[in-house]
Amino acid sequence: MIPGKPMCVESFSTYPPLGRFAVRDMRQTVAVGVIKNVEKKVGGAGKVTKSAQKAAKTK
Repeated sequence: MIPGKPMCVESFSTYPPLGRFAVRDMRQTVAVGVIKNVEKKVGGAGKVTKSAQKAAKTK
């Protein structure tokens, strides 16, 4: 599966609470499962909000 939006997950064996997933459609659960392995990416700069930009200017 490839997610439509970025998400943070861990493998079930490493961290069980973040290693489970459920797929829902029209408020009905259509699939559940566990994550066996994760391909980690190096994070980018990320999005900087307007309030964060203001806070950086005042320092």
